Amino acid sequence: MTDKGATPIDGMVTLQERMVNLINQLNMPLIEVSLVLSKHIAGLSRSLDEHINATQQTFSESVTHPWDIETPEDSENDFTFDLEKIFKIIDEDRMDILATLIRVTLVEIDASLAEGLLALRPWEALSRTQLSKAKGPGQLFSPLEIPEDW
Repeated sequence: MTDKGATPIDGMVTLQERMVNLINQLNMPLIEVSLVLSKHIAGLSRSLDEHINATQQTFSESVTHPWDIETPEDSENDFTFDLEKIFKIIDEDRMDILATLIRVTLVEIDASLAEGLLALRPWEALSRTQLSKAKGPGQLFSPLEIPEDW
């Protein structure tokens, strides 16, 4: 950590606050936040897997695997959509801003791979839960709903 008095928890709070502020400020759609989180988590997971293979260390499943989410009873999503069309609609610049904020903050707070993953897992669960409730392609572009007490 750059601040000698700061703790890893302080760093995670900083990341959380910055992400909430940016996502709300940019009114980021669920699909864009989900794609950014997926990319970061995949990269951190690959690096952690390499570390685990090299050191034979073990980590909690809350770090190494996505968290379980509750899906709606009627989770039969019958809608189909054209992925190519969705990728034409997403705002790459907005996604780059969020990706940069996450990357820079993780470096600034000197987060370990495990800390970085633990900081992003709640976001992943939140976005996956909302994706599971989507009834149509339009809902993918609704803003990510961040709970008040988040």
